Amino acid sequence: MKIAIYSRKSKFTGKGDSIENQIQLCREYAYKCFNSTNDNIMIYEDEGFTGGSSDRPQFKLMLKDAKSKKFQVLICYRLDRISRNIADFSTLIEVLQENGISFISIKEQFDTSTPIGRAMMYIASVFAQLERETIAERIRDNMLQLAKTGRWLGGVTPTGFDSKELIFLDPSGKERKIYKLAPLGEEIEIVKLIYKKFLELDSLTQLERFCIQNGIKTKNGLDYSRFALRNILTNPVYAVADKDSYNYFINNNYQVYADLNEFSDNRGIMAYNKTIQNKNMTNKLRDTSEWIIAVGKHPGIISGKDWVKVQNMIEKNRTKTFRRTKNTKSLLSGILRCGNCGSFMRPKMGRVNKEGIRVFYYLCELKEKSKREKCNIKNIKGNDLDNLVISEIKKLPYQGIFLSEEMKKNKNKIINTKNNFPSEIDMLEASIEYNNEAIANLVNSLSQGQNSNATKYIIEQINELDKKNKNIKKRLVCLEKESKSSKLKANSKEIADDININFCYMVDTMNPVRKRYLIRAVIDKIIWDGDNIKILTFGTDS
Repeated sequence: MKIAIYSRKSKFTGKGDSIENQIQLCREYAYKCFNSTNDNIMIYEDEGFTGGSSDRPQFKLMLKDAKSKKFQVLICYRLDRISRNIADFSTLIEVLQENGISFISIKEQFDTSTPIGRAMMYIASVFAQLERETIAERIRDNMLQLAKTGRWLGGVTPTGFDSKELIFLDPSGKERKIYKLAPLGEEIEIVKLIYKKFLELDSLTQLERFCIQNGIKTKNGLDYSRFALRNILTNPVYAVADKDSYNYFINNNYQVYADLNEFSDNRGIMAYNKTIQNKNMTNKLRDTSEWIIAVGKHPGIISGKDWVKVQNMIEKNRTKTFRRTKNTKSLLSGILRCGNCGSFMRPKMGRVNKEGIRVFYYLCELKEKSKREKCNIKNIKGNDLDNLVISEIKKLPYQGIFLSEEMKKNKNKIINTKNNFPSEIDMLEASIEYNNEAIANLVNSLSQGQNSNATKYIIEQINELDKKNKNIKKRLVCLEKESKSSKLKANSKEIADDININFCYMVDTMNPVRKRYLIRAVIDKIIWDGDNIKILTFGTDS
């Protein structure tokens, strides 16, 4: 019995990985269900052609061969590989039926040899047009097939590795290309050092400090952060595929796509399906239970015993790693920068003063991490700086566009350049916050009891503010649909004026979180050079 296999891939890449996986799955079905051999299998594959049209060379050849009765069974991976057009699909089924050819879709398990099978096939062809609903499942099937090969799928290679091309012949004799990871001398030695020092120091913070103090940089020439170090230390790609690593993955509910006897020749580990990838968004790690673990083609760098020890240490110490002070009252985190090295300045708690107020300071992150070796800028009192910034913003509508009052307690000169307005989105969101606060205050006034005239006026004010919020929210929706642009719009000046004029009323009634949000609607960044503070509003030159 002659078996035909048809596969299709919309985008031409020159690699053919998806087509190869489709064909392999169909081959395995033919071997199992029809006792076929490669000699009895005919392959038709269209790469770079959409399923919305039947104008595909191999598809046309398959139809011609079907009419010539060159095969008795047609197998495909999924219905949508044949066609996403219902009319074309119906035509194909009619041709196959007229020539006594059975059609099988291995994913949907449909067989046209029965009436109910044919009916279900037509129904399923409608749903085949909704391919986006099954993308994740197809990707996972590909991942499982690729896991057998241990290949590198492309993208940014892990630190210490490069991508190397391999050429091989598939069962039909066709030349294929795959890629594997290959160690890079200097980079891989840095990775080994990172593991060694972590095992010694038992601390991501100390490891980060060690790298900064010794000038150990990332492959992009940047200082290593704790986040980057943790990514290296938790990446299975560096682990040797041995009994220790195998037991770790099994005991921690990873999906291991290999037997224990394959974890025995010092090869490294490949982890597939690690991230959730969304367009225009940062990739997020999946839960490790969704990862697909396989033995790679590259050599392992860190013994399974040491790699597992590192994982246990990180898990044990994750609450002991460097933590930024959770100071809910600090307002300038994220916009205050060190004028010496450019790092962010973060709050650090100090003592309680005579007035019973907890004093805190802003200090440079790089200074903290390097123990003053890479930066030694002076700290600045956070309570005073926060109050000063609020005070200066309040004065904008009344004293012009320059911030000029000296900081009395620390004798720090305030320098500011021309004031421009923030992005329209920020201003709209800040305006909504202000209106909500105003509504809350008006409602509170109502609850305290008012005469009839005042009550009528308050209700009118509430309705007016609510109407404004609805219009602002509509504008926000439009902006988000357009491009979420941060450019100034012509109609944003009035809103910015309202924020500046009413800032003093808004900020005094808000909690620290909303104060922080409101400040960021006006201030782009603040720079501390050890003597002076420079406040830059949106649109000003640094």
